[in-house]
Amino acid sequence: MEAAAPAPMDLLPPLVIDAPRIEPTLARRIRVVGLDVDGVLTDGGIYLGSAKTDGADVPFELKRYNIQDGLGIQLLRDCGLKVVIITGRVSESVAQRARELRVDAVVQDPEARKLSALTAIANDFACTLDEVAFVGDDLPDLSVLRHVGLPVAVGNAVAEVRRVAHLQLGAYGGHGAVREFAEALLLARGEWIDAVERYVAGRSVLATTAQDPREDAHA
Repeated sequence: MEAAAPAPMDLLPPLVIDAPRIEPTLARRIRVVGLDVDGVLTDGGIYLGSAKTDGADVPFELKRYNIQDGLGIQLLRDCGLKVVIITGRVSESVAQRARELRVDAVVQDPEARKLSALTAIANDFACTLDEVAFVGDDLPDLSVLRHVGLPVAVGNAVAEVRRVAHLQLGAYGGHGAVREFAEALLLARGEWIDAVERYVAGRSVLATTAQDPREDAHA
């Protein structure tokens, strides 16, 4: 008996009730997505330590990232959006995560001059701040959130950030907030279902060169 075909995604019930919504015209205007790190891509926790290297104590910093956020970023980029990371803390952990995600730009400025950094990035991509979305959580993000076209607050954002945000996410930083935003933005642009189907199709091709494990059954 043939297996039933999977239901089209547009026939499936929504997984999230009262998901955040973005006005489609605004969503389609966005060309660049900017992300804070601590409290947005992470839960804000930082693990500090040191390790012996050639007899000297070398400090290190660890952060916890969310895998589903990473896939959300990939889908944004697959849809032609530029994704950038701007943080006020310098860490090799951020540089490594940025390389893994293949983001389009990363700025780590200990002075947290995020607005000037994002303005320069927007100029590099030949767009205006009105075509930028930024996801933030705390006071260092306010200078950016007050100027971009789509300011976004994660679920754990402070009151000052929530007041200026056009979109309030339910998920907390480090716990799927970036993924929630990616889905909301792409849904509003009418691109989410196609993006997911392209992703799945690209991983549904059977390998033709791998040896069939059954070939060794009678060896």
